[in-house]
Amino acid sequence: MLCYTLSIIAAAILIFLAVIIIRAVRFTPKPQPVPSEKEIPLNEQKIISDMQEMLRCKTVSYQDASLICEEEFEKFRNLLVKLYPEIHKKCERQFLGVNGILYHWKGQKAGSPVVLMSHYDVVPAEESQWEKPAFEGILEDGVLWGRGTLDTKGTLCGILEAAEKLISEGFTPQHDLYFAFSGQEEINGPSCPAIVDWFENQDIHPAMVLDEGGAVVENVFPGVTKECALIGIAEKGLTNIEFHAKSSGGHASMPPVHTIVGELAQAVTDVENHPFKRQFTKPVKEMLDVLGRHSSFAYKLLFANLWCFEGLFDRVCRKSGGELNAMLRTTCAMTKMQGSKAFNVIPPKASVGMNLRLIGTDTVESARAYLEQVIHNPNIKVTVFEGRNPSKESDTSCKEWKRLCQAVADTWKDSLVAPYLMMACSDSWHYCRITDRVYKFSAMKLSKEERAMIHGNNERVPVKTLVKTAEFYVRLMENC
Repeated sequence: MLCYTLSIIAAAILIFLAVIIIRAVRFTPKPQPVPSEKEIPLNEQKIISDMQEMLRCKTVSYQDASLICEEEFEKFRNLLVKLYPEIHKKCERQFLGVNGILYHWKGQKAGSPVVLMSHYDVVPAEESQWEKPAFEGILEDGVLWGRGTLDTKGTLCGILEAAEKLISEGFTPQHDLYFAFSGQEEINGPSCPAIVDWFENQDIHPAMVLDEGGAVVENVFPGVTKECALIGIAEKGLTNIEFHAKSSGGHASMPPVHTIVGELAQAVTDVENHPFKRQFTKPVKEMLDVLGRHSSFAYKLLFANLWCFEGLFDRVCRKSGGELNAMLRTTCAMTKMQGSKAFNVIPPKASVGMNLRLIGTDTVESARAYLEQVIHNPNIKVTVFEGRNPSKESDTSCKEWKRLCQAVADTWKDSLVAPYLMMACSDSWHYCRITDRVYKFSAMKLSKEERAMIHGNNERVPVKTLVKTAEFYVRLMENC
């Protein structure tokens, strides 16, 4: 009887292993767009010069409006007229919101308009920590230095360089093109919502919206050696939440058993020990399905059999943290703490602040309720400071998606094109109320070092990267 049972177990194990291996063997790459051989000639010196002038406009956004230099923003808007005369002859321009700019390039046919987005405001730069000035547009060894080169005057420049070139050559797009530029993205201001309001009031529903987001990157997916062009088809939501606790205060020489600081510390520990549940959203599933097929066989065993190894994959992601973990769950980062201003005083009130990035079905309110449940402490009040829910997920079965992927493949010919989930927030979130085709792709090939410069010190971009950005937008506009 024992031998029979062991035989059954052995047979079951063999069948299981056979299924796992066969599924991995059959997990072969899906067809990728075939790159075009067409060359796109561009004026590199004009791109450099135009970008340098843009960088010299100190369009810095601050939450405190009194710190904003409106003259610099006006200077930037006037500069565009000088740099791109053909666009300003051909396209209608209007100003919306506080400092939003909307260009309309009329196409040959009505319907199916495309919106290309960027923003021209930048975050502050602590110039004392920069190796070169942040607002002088210095070019050295083929690299252009300046705040906004990556986020996102570089893509704005690429859009306008492409349009100026095509207009000067007599080209007219098949369908209407809109260039939508906000000067308040970095502070989540009302200019982009005002532009979307205009589209909504005109009953215009874009066939495609393209904004900042993913990029062409290397070594970002397990087992994949080729560079990957990641296009965001959704973005995580955002909420800032605070834990508040109060006490009668007192002298530190006679403390209670648990101070409110101690209770808050326990709450923080409880939250970190009880992460939000994993969610395999559409962007992540599709990314794994595309890139997993190009990974090494060991990883194919995992990605082809997530029905079996999903829990194992989740544990690996939780242990590793970072982007791998963030793509599977709502994350909670503790960022602020306030208590007593003196060592010998028990604070009468204390707080801990945290930043959450919401995924899938999680909402601002459900996240607050989950945290309240986890800490299970009636002495701690859980309040929402601000927040917005995750964006809707965009269509990847439409012709617009295929056109976008083709333009990417034509420009970065060795890359694998795949959807992904954007971790940060962008202005394009607002467009989800008027279209389900909102894509997030910063048209640049960026190294890990370059990605770290976004909002950081010494932000800079190679000239060849800027030229590629303009090339991409030429290819895209030619097919819109």
